[in-house]
Amino acid sequence: MFTKILIANRGEIAARIIRTCKEMGIKTVAIYSEADKHSPHVELADESFLIGPPRVNESYLNMEKIIEVAVEANVDAIHPGYGLLSENTQFAKKCTENKIVFIGPSPATISQMGSKIEARKLMSQAGVPIVPGTDAALADVEEAVCEAKNIGYPIMLKASAGGGGIGMQRVDDEEALRKAFQGNQKRAKDFFGDGSMFLEKLILNPRHIEIQLLADKEGNTVYLGERECSIQRRNQKVLEEAPSPFIDEMTRKEMGETAVRAAKAIGYENAGTVEFIMDEYKNFYFLEVNTRLQVEHPITEEITGLDLVEQQIRIANGETLSISQEDVQLNGHAIEVRIYAEDPNTFFPSPGTITSLSIPKGENIRHELAVRQGSVVTPFYDPMIAKLIIKGLTRNEAIKNMSKVLDHYIVEGIKTNIPTLKRIVNHPEYISGNTTTNFIESYLKAAKVN
Repeated sequence: MFTKILIANRGEIAARIIRTCKEMGIKTVAIYSEADKHSPHVELADESFLIGPPRVNESYLNMEKIIEVAVEANVDAIHPGYGLLSENTQFAKKCTENKIVFIGPSPATISQMGSKIEARKLMSQAGVPIVPGTDAALADVEEAVCEAKNIGYPIMLKASAGGGGIGMQRVDDEEALRKAFQGNQKRAKDFFGDGSMFLEKLILNPRHIEIQLLADKEGNTVYLGERECSIQRRNQKVLEEAPSPFIDEMTRKEMGETAVRAAKAIGYENAGTVEFIMDEYKNFYFLEVNTRLQVEHPITEEITGLDLVEQQIRIANGETLSISQEDVQLNGHAIEVRIYAEDPNTFFPSPGTITSLSIPKGENIRHELAVRQGSVVTPFYDPMIAKLIIKGLTRNEAIKNMSKVLDHYIVEGIKTNIPTLKRIVNHPEYISGNTTTNFIESYLKAAKVN
């Protein structure tokens, strides 16, 4: 087993990975920027190294510096967490070149799935259903207009690289497409270094369903049920739950087996997620493969009893899976909400000092925290400061408990989205299981929080 692992990340996910490493008896190395000098993950690690100024391109995205620290600290492996360098082919290659194990899939697999256009082609060849759309990068707006006529409006204009909703926009007619094309292409180029764009038919009132996979070096692959991730704002997830209130056993099995087929088609290894979009008739279509740990992985852990970070480490260490598909049992229901430092009315980030922090504790309450009382939330990074995970025997129990815990979750000194989260979990449409990707826009947009 590895003796020392560097976590190439920050915040709550760095702290979460360190926790599992400690349980496995593995020493940890944290990295931090000048802005994160007092971040909890820095103190939790056995060793910590300053890697640069606050801005991510000078610190957490500085591949050369991170590798330099890893070599200096004599680590066996690097865990990239999610975001930042977790799906960066070049970084995975640099790890290999320096004889450091990258805890994730191979650089080739990351590269294949890094292009949504190439991923669509590969999945189609593997017999995985894909949303009707274009299968090559659009040359210009005129080609986009021509293709859109063939597909039929409304459509989604999408960037081939990256994620997080950047470079993605719903388009309802030709005029809107002409207005949207250049701006989205520029954003994709600026954020991901690739301005390639493509079109997909818009699935109306869809659900965003994803399947968690584990795959070892021998090709053994299992699926760990699904996560419902439809509660989104601007294509970014806000609340996730497992299992989905919309999925029956037959559909779960079909989606799981389809995800396994997709993974095997690309020789996938380690933990990964196949994301699908589903219409109201339970027809599902491939969206993308996330070649990393997901933000929402705790809800899968809660209903399966598996530690996904431990599984990642063991697979990266060359171990075969200790479980078969028959061993996977889903027990209870889990919900995760993402707590952001943002104004609940404007959704603008709310940096500042957390003057008071009180989090409820108890059975089936799990917290993943990036902050503590006195922490300074800076404007340099994603505004997510914590995740709250609640498990119940049933979905109704989990919802009721989530509502109670949010009522007693206190963060002062900055604004947060907790009022929005309360409105979601107490809304009749959410309680009934009506969790399409249009939920926030349809039911929450008009109200203001005092």
